[in-house]
Amino acid sequence: MLLEYVSGHDRAWLLAHGNDEAPERARTLLDRLVAERTRGVPIAYLTGSAGFYGRRFDVTRDVLVPRPETEHLIELALAFLRECGPPEPRICDVGTGSGIIAVTLACELPRAHVVAIDVSPAALVVAERNARVHAAGARIAFQRGDLFEAAAYAEPFHCIAANLPYVRNAELKAAPDSTAFEPRVALAGGPDGLALYRRLLARSPGLLAAGGAMFLEAGPDTADALAALAGAAFGVSARVLVHRDYAARERVVEVRARPLTKGVLP
Repeated sequence: MLLEYVSGHDRAWLLAHGNDEAPERARTLLDRLVAERTRGVPIAYLTGSAGFYGRRFDVTRDVLVPRPETEHLIELALAFLRECGPPEPRICDVGTGSGIIAVTLACELPRAHVVAIDVSPAALVVAERNARVHAAGARIAFQRGDLFEAAAYAEPFHCIAANLPYVRNAELKAAPDSTAFEPRVALAGGPDGLALYRRLLARSPGLLAAGGAMFLEAGPDTADALAALAGAAFGVSARVLVHRDYAARERVVEVRARPLTKGVLP
């Protein structure tokens, strides 16, 4: 992957030209990148991009590296909105980071209106750039703020998505583990890994439309506890489900608010 990056050629070309001598500049750059990778620096930071849900996204050290597990959250949200959502759903992505959730949902649902929130100004710069690259910037309102405190919302959301930090502070790893190079603010979830989700859920019932749904990514060791928190926050007004990812690990907590009447969302 690093050789593809420094040479500007794909893997097939590299295999077909395996005996060619690489230019000195490419060799020098490759040596430097390999040394960084040996220290544990994620490849996405070395190349400046990562793939997610069939698209390429810019990635810097100000944002979390996109994970394949988050694609499962996308699949669940899309299935819900296509089946139950209105023609122009209102979506909120809390803790947008590089913008992969907000931009992907906006691209897959061309009539959706998305609010994307993050506490980090540097992360929002990356997210806005990704939105422009994928021609979704006009339908995404990027806001800086701490969870829902970024702004007042005139109407509740049909869908709220969040991939907040859910690693217990004591379990944060040191280099050469690749996560040691990612922003701590994007990983550290407090003593039990649920500090931010606890605050998010305290505000969520009033911001989720009747019949709407929340999709919250969690770790396999925190999903059940997060589901319990969601059930306590919403009470009998919602149904809580825990979905497994493609590796059969508990990964996404869904909170489905009960509709006022039968049918599609208002």
